[in-house]
Amino acid sequence: MTKEDIFEPPIAETDVDHILDATGLLCPEPVMMLHNAVRDANTGEVIQVMATDPSTMKDILRFCDFLGHELIGQKTLGDAYYHWIRKV
Repeated sequence: MTKEDIFEPPIAETDVDHILDATGLLCPEPVMMLHNAVRDANTGEVIQVMATDPSTMKDILRFCDFLGHELIGQKTLGDAYYHWIRKV
């Protein structure tokens, strides 16, 4: 069994309110798109970000720390990086 075979998000898919597809984009575009998505989301809503740029693992963590949003989890699946953020 590989790491990809046991990929499980930290929350149920039904608990995700917004899905942001930032695949194929490089820094800073995924974080800029996340900033817009957070602005449009209501407090408490969850945004799932899918990206292919490995720098999103650090950049989204810093984004959440700086703005006070909750980073629920981050996972890697092959060449894709998944992030779940709750707007605070």
